[in-house]
Amino acid sequence: MEGRLKMASKDKSAGRAHLSWLALVSFVASFAIARIFTTISRNVVLRVGGFHIHHFLYGIILLAVGGWLGISYNEERITRLAAVLYGAGGGLIMDEAGLLLTFGNYWTEITYTIVVIFLGFVFAVILFKRYSKAIRAEIRSFTISWVSLYFGIILAAVSIPFLFRRNFLIMAIATATTIVGCIVIAAFITQLVMKRIRKRG
Repeated sequence: MEGRLKMASKDKSAGRAHLSWLALVSFVASFAIARIFTTISRNVVLRVGGFHIHHFLYGIILLAVGGWLGISYNEERITRLAAVLYGAGGGLIMDEAGLLLTFGNYWTEITYTIVVIFLGFVFAVILFKRYSKAIRAEIRSFTISWVSLYFGIILAAVSIPFLFRRNFLIMAIATATTIVGCIVIAAFITQLVMKRIRKRG
């Protein structure tokens, strides 16, 4: 009985992972299609009663419908449809992220920056979830090596000068990398102290 329950939980988690990939592919496809269409047909604009209907509104509707289907039904076909709708909605919204952040500049490069960061984060989470044991072992071996200390010092030293720039994006990235460098240094020192305590004990 316990074996069957474990197998069932594994099957469910595998199905959910499949839905995550489906949503991610739908997200990328939706973003690419929206960006290509807007680039080719810049003059095609939908206006209703004097209002310019942006496609992020369609994205919000797709997100709402996909989310509602995902939490309301547990059938395979419907959950797949929910994943596709959810990903497509996210892609349409992300395509106009620059427009929403700058209040009017659709072509700002920040859109691509946000998408690249988002996709990098998602792929990192997926890889970590799949290879968590190997990654943890690699991180442990890295934190106890002197290379990690040198890496942390160099990363923090290179990042600190950029903390005082006027560009918000550069400041944010520099802050993040400085924090990462300090964490790496602190992890190495902690591991070193723990080793010495164990030797004495």
